[in-house]
Amino acid sequence: MLRGAGAIAVALPWLEIMGPERPARAQPAPARRFLAVYTPGGTLIDRWRPTGTEASFTLGPILAPLAPVQDRLLVVDGLDMKSARGEQHQSGIIAWLTGTDQMITSTGYARGPSIDQVIASRISAGQRAKASLQLAVRWATGKSHGLMSPMNIANFEDTAPYNPIPPRLDPVEIFTDLFGTLDPGASNDAALRLARKRSILDFVDRRYAAVSARLGAADKQKLDQHLTKIREIEQSLASTPAATSACRAPTRVDTSDYNPSAGLDADDAGVIVDSSTDAAIPKVGKLMTDMLVMALACDITAVGTLQWSDTEAKHTLPWLNLTEHHHFYQEMGGFRPAECELIYTWYSEQHLYLLQEMAKVDMGGHSLLDESVVFFGSEISDPPTHRKTDMPFLLAGGGGGLRTGRWVRYPNLPHNDLLVSILNLFGDPRTTFGLREYCTGPLTNLT
Repeated sequence: MLRGAGAIAVALPWLEIMGPERPARAQPAPARRFLAVYTPGGTLIDRWRPTGTEASFTLGPILAPLAPVQDRLLVVDGLDMKSARGEQHQSGIIAWLTGTDQMITSTGYARGPSIDQVIASRISAGQRAKASLQLAVRWATGKSHGLMSPMNIANFEDTAPYNPIPPRLDPVEIFTDLFGTLDPGASNDAALRLARKRSILDFVDRRYAAVSARLGAADKQKLDQHLTKIREIEQSLASTPAATSACRAPTRVDTSDYNPSAGLDADDAGVIVDSSTDAAIPKVGKLMTDMLVMALACDITAVGTLQWSDTEAKHTLPWLNLTEHHHFYQEMGGFRPAECELIYTWYSEQHLYLLQEMAKVDMGGHSLLDESVVFFGSEISDPPTHRKTDMPFLLAGGGGGLRTGRWVRYPNLPHNDLLVSILNLFGDPRTTFGLREYCTGPLTNLT
């Protein structure tokens, strides 16, 4: 393979220099897109956990809505979020993506960056309009006014202090910023797609020159012929108008009944009633999901996060016929497992929509989901105890050679090892991330 920027690789013909005694297994290309999706309040682990074996399993009732995409899932079971130290909810949402504990001084919010920001520094920053996107639905519902809940931590290694990045909340403002200049009819505009995709050979010409210098005359002639054929195919594709394009503006919906600032001015009780905004959560969440998917498809960014509420989750869920807020069912009104299961199952339905939409996007012979890694998680595992063992983690996609359609278990290992493994999927070779005392190395059996 001749490997270039952005994980692009060109297969070579068989050359004498390769030799008959040197078989090699091609390494998977690094993942190209990353999404992290947060849902509040953990889960009911016994209703979440699958049954069966690693490759032949049945999803638990809470994950059951994801059955249509089970072959694209990796259920990661048994990890403990040992690095979460501090306030019971805040420490969890900080540790989830950073692998560090909560800071209790004025020098910062966490002890290191979140993995989405590290990944963005590798694959997105300086290459796309947005290094990363942070979106949230019905955020800042409690008396903390959102201060407890940002999960994205800015600044990269060795550049403390590590401060939170508040998510973007206003769907109208987000749509205008991301897609306001995009022609709604761009799905038939081949030029838009071609402008986003530079020639593969432009990325690998220097590597070709280095390899060519080591080849004999026969190999060099064979390689030249091979690359010439690729150039001819590339030019023929460029001269053929594309019938469709991966990049298109999402369908806009009326969100005038949704107040993105609801809850930012909550009283000391931490509850503010906004029935109209709460009722609009499903449609706004769908729009946020659509915008995030299309931002990836249009190469506006390669890294994004979506928060379904903040850690306090003090909004009602009228579409589920639940009149109290989510946090009430977790603990404030006494633990209500039946109502919690309804809520967690509904979140799984939203995850299904996201993954199916990503699978629909054709990125040129493979889907957006195929080249991505999606990480689903929460700040705790058990609502009434705020326990952070047996965390409910899911991975999805095919980026970096991730092997899905499986249920893998790692009893009592620190979740920092999973963060290391996710970074490895993006070509980052590190063996630790976050607090080193909670790192034992990358997880095995993910690829």
